[in-house]
Amino acid sequence: MNMDASSTRPLGAAGRGAAAIDAGLRRYMLSVYNYMAAGLGVTGLVAYVAVATGFYQQIAATPLIWVVMLAPLAAVLFLSFRIERMAIGTAQAVFWGFAAIMGLSLAGILLIYTGTSIARVFFISAGTFAAMSLYGYSTNRDLSRFGSFLFMGLIGIVLASIVNIFVGSSALQFAISVIGVLLFTGLTAYDTQRIKQVYFDAAATGDLAKPALMGAVTLYLDFINLFVMLLQLTGTRRER
Repeated sequence: MNMDASSTRPLGAAGRGAAAIDAGLRRYMLSVYNYMAAGLGVTGLVAYVAVATGFYQQIAATPLIWVVMLAPLAAVLFLSFRIERMAIGTAQAVFWGFAAIMGLSLAGILLIYTGTSIARVFFISAGTFAAMSLYGYSTNRDLSRFGSFLFMGLIGIVLASIVNIFVGSSALQFAISVIGVLLFTGLTAYDTQRIKQVYFDAAATGDLAKPALMGAVTLYLDFINLFVMLLQLTGTRRER
């Protein structure tokens, strides 16, 4: 049987380049997901230890709880604006600190919701996140046109949540949770595609460690917010 010589010819420069990009992209995205998963692990561990030792209960009754609640936001803003001037080791330290303080700020949910309910919602959140992140990674559809809509929705959720701190409306909280689940489901796909695009923009410089870390922060926040919104919507509260 005759064989076309071109079928046995080694890959050309274009083919080798494409293969190198595919391999590099996989390593980059794996780094993003590894950072994210490790951050979630730190958050969960700190939350559990804080409640088990009674540390969270002690600070929850003091004004210090406001520092704990606002510290994660401060860490994210600091990382976002300063990461380009940080050494990668410093940026990683800030990330782990952020994940730990986030665990402390979320520890209260272990006192409000049952363990079974938290585990169930976590696995639902993980499945939803995985499906939407896979969609954002693999789709050829440009999701950037949804960016402004999702950003406006995020601002609306934040403002409504602040208002509800003072109003205490269960109906408003329900609406926030429903819209929040939809919003962070969409953001997961959008952010995954954006993080993938960052690889192509940054690959030429060869400095992918910091973009991978910031990508992990973004997806971490998407997952945490999706989890919290679902928990508020479907979680089973402990009997008082």
